[in-house]
Amino acid sequence: MKKILSLVFVSVLGGIIALSINTYLTEEQNTVNVIEESVTQPTLVNTSFDAKTTSLMTGENPDFTIAAENTLNSVVHVKNTALVAGNPTIQDFFLGRRPAPRAQVGTGSGVIINKDGYIITNNHVIAGSSKISVTLNDNREFEAELIGTDEETDIALLKIDTEDDLPAVAFGDSDNAKVGEWVLAVGNPFNLTSTVTAGIISAKSRDLSRDKSQSFIQTDAAVNPGNSGGALVNSRGELIGINTAITSQTGAYIGYSFAVPSNIARKVIEDIMEYGNVQEGVLGVVGGSVNSRFAEEFGIDTAQGFYVKDVEDNSGAQKAGIKSGDIIKRIDNVEISKFSDLSGYLKTKRPNDQVRVELLRNDKLKIVPVTLSKSDMVSIDFLNMELRNIPSTIKKQSDIKTGVLVQKNQNKFLYSKLGIRPGYIITGINDMEIKTIADISKFTEKYGEDAVDNIYKLEYMNTKFEKKEVIFK
Repeated sequence: MKKILSLVFVSVLGGIIALSINTYLTEEQNTVNVIEESVTQPTLVNTSFDAKTTSLMTGENPDFTIAAENTLNSVVHVKNTALVAGNPTIQDFFLGRRPAPRAQVGTGSGVIINKDGYIITNNHVIAGSSKISVTLNDNREFEAELIGTDEETDIALLKIDTEDDLPAVAFGDSDNAKVGEWVLAVGNPFNLTSTVTAGIISAKSRDLSRDKSQSFIQTDAAVNPGNSGGALVNSRGELIGINTAITSQTGAYIGYSFAVPSNIARKVIEDIMEYGNVQEGVLGVVGGSVNSRFAEEFGIDTAQGFYVKDVEDNSGAQKAGIKSGDIIKRIDNVEISKFSDLSGYLKTKRPNDQVRVELLRNDKLKIVPVTLSKSDMVSIDFLNMELRNIPSTIKKQSDIKTGVLVQKNQNKFLYSKLGIRPGYIITGINDMEIKTIADISKFTEKYGEDAVDNIYKLEYMNTKFEKKEVIFK
């Protein structure tokens, strides 16, 4: 028995000694590995970086506290109350009456841009409203007046009356904003009070639609429902965009948000305040973005720019000598690599503004000063259609000298019943020959608001240039 106990004791003692030695060796080996890694880890510095000005090199983190403080009180909560058709009841059905309208509330954000109470927001935030109220960051609530809107850029201008000067945000120059630059998104998501998120500019001149010439700033700052109409500011607290949209399959933020550039938004609201509507200056060119495939097809040596396929008659571009086949590379100081660069910059201009167009012609750069035309010189809205003068290339191909081209058609009757679609040509209204859109303007000026009711005959051509006529009365 004593021998057995002695063997057990010796075995236990040997195990403890072996475990202690193993633990000691293991800890010492781990410590050596850690030190070895920290000592031998190299420090790599990209030579294209400036270590004096780059926070990544100096170890400094960006500080957004001042920008946030300068913006928070300038961002407001916008509540839109609209009257919509109520759900019909059984009594409504049996009595043959319309259901009573009900109030529907939508919310968003807005930005104070003037100490006197002018506020910029998105058009879709206040669309269809019967009442608009604004809540400041200090919880004061005001009823707002709708001054004007622009559906194309999705910008609206509101006004509230208060005896106190309001904290307005300063406008920045969105053209000078850089991809990779830090930005803050300030708004009222999920009906919270002003909320700040940070990110960087991911891209500029982003177009999300084929129907509209959009030019958004894309960021990765978190933007959620309720942020629409809020501020996108740079690290100095300057307004460089109005948060407008997100790309999402869920309806919530997943990494992409888009803002109307401040230069476009500022020009739109200044036009609304001064003229009551948006003054659009147009260059008068038709074409598309150049890419490698396009360049190969047309035998072009460059893969960036805007290719001029046609020039509008009587436009500023035609008067300045711009020709079909030219490639626009730059306007003023803005590089043009795609169509949204061109359209975005032109949205900041008015008729009679002069721009400096740098173009490529026969592999040679040429600088041309162009005075922008009025939009109604090249296109016009009529009968819920967008009409424009016939491009010279179509005139040459089809031997047609007069008429206006249907660019877009949102008139359901003309589209479904008569088949009038983009590419058709309107040649006459009543007994009046339509040569250019100037004749459409004359017709609408003659009859004013009753212009549609005074149409009894429409003459047009289909895409095969076959003449047709329809009599309404």
